[in-house]
Amino acid sequence: MDDIKAIQKLKSLGRHFPQASKEEENKPIRVAVTGAAGQIGSVLCFFIAQGRMFGPYQKVILQLLELPAAEGPLKGLCLELQDGAYPLLAEIRPSTNAEEAFKDADVAVLVGAKPRGPGMERKDLLNENAKIFKVQGEALDKVAKKTVKVCVVGNPANTNALIASHYAPSIPKKNFSALTRLDQNRALSQLSDKLKTRVEDIKNVVIWGNHSLTQYPDVNHGEVIGADGKRIKIRQAVNDDNYLNDAFISRVQKRGGEIISVMKKSSAASAASAACDHVHDWWVGTKPGEFVSMAVISDNNKYGVANGIIYSFPVVCKNGEWQVVNGLNIDEFSKKKFKATEDELLEERKMALNI
Repeated sequence: MDDIKAIQKLKSLGRHFPQASKEEENKPIRVAVTGAAGQIGSVLCFFIAQGRMFGPYQKVILQLLELPAAEGPLKGLCLELQDGAYPLLAEIRPSTNAEEAFKDADVAVLVGAKPRGPGMERKDLLNENAKIFKVQGEALDKVAKKTVKVCVVGNPANTNALIASHYAPSIPKKNFSALTRLDQNRALSQLSDKLKTRVEDIKNVVIWGNHSLTQYPDVNHGEVIGADGKRIKIRQAVNDDNYLNDAFISRVQKRGGEIISVMKKSSAASAASAACDHVHDWWVGTKPGEFVSMAVISDNNKYGVANGIIYSFPVVCKNGEWQVVNGLNIDEFSKKKFKATEDELLEERKMALNI
C-alpha cells in the first residue's frame, strides 16, 4: 500500500514509472555523479536514492566522484546516505579517481565544473573546464558502458558536454546531453504564476539553444488546460504578446542570476530536481503528446541550426532514445533568437576545441 501511495504521489507531480519486474529490480542502475559533495551534487544524490530519477522500484548504485580536496565532505555525504537507509540504494562507491567513478556506468551526471570567478572572462572559464571535461571524457570512453547516458549540469553545460563527447569517440554523440530542463521548469513556473494555474497543466514549452543568457524560452507550441478541461494555446491564454516576447523571456534567461543575487549562491535543489527530470524522461520515456527540452547534438536537425554543437531542442523519448520534434512552425522572431544562441555556441566551440 505504501508503494502504491508513493507512485500516486509521484504521478501527481507529473512523473510516470512503469512497475519493474523482479528480474529488473535485481539489476541496479549504476549512476556516476561528479562534484557529488557540492551544492547540487549532494542534493541530487539524495533525490536519486529516494527514487526521483528512476522510480520507486529501481535500485541504484551511486558512484560518486570528487576532488581530493573534497574527500572529507564526500565521506560525510556517504555517511548521510547510509543513515538515510534508502531501500533503493544498493551500494555507494565514493572515489577521487574518474576511472573508478565511471566504471561500467549506465548514467553519468556531470555536475562538477569550474565556476566563473571574479575577473574571469568566458574564454578563461572555457579553458579551465576544457581540462576537466577532457579528463572526464577520456575516462568515460575508457571504462563506462558504451550505452552510457551522459547529462552535463556543470556550466557552461552545452560546451562542456561537447568537450566530453569529443574526448569519448567510442561513445555515440547522441549519448551526451546538457541540462536545459531547469530553464524549462523555470518557464513553466513563471507561466503558472501568470495564469494562476497548476504547473502540470502547462505543456510543450520549449527551451532552444544554450543554457545561457541567449537561450530562447518559446511558448508558441505550448498549451494549457483551462478550467473547462480543454487545451488552449498559451499565447491565447496569456493574451499579452508584449509580455511573452520580452519580460517573460528575460525573466527565464536571468532567473539563475536572480537567485544568486538574493541567496548569494547558485541554484541547487531546483537544478538537482531538473537533472532528475531530464534523466527520468530519457530513461523511462516522455508522456504521449508531450515533449521536453534537452540540449543534444545538433547534427542533421531540421531547423537550420549548424551541425556539431550541443543545442537545446524539443525532444520526445522512447526506449532510452531521444528524437528531436520536427515540423514545428518557426516564426521570424524565433528565427532571430535561434541565430543568436547558435552564434554563441559556435564561438564557444571554437574557443573550447582550440584549447
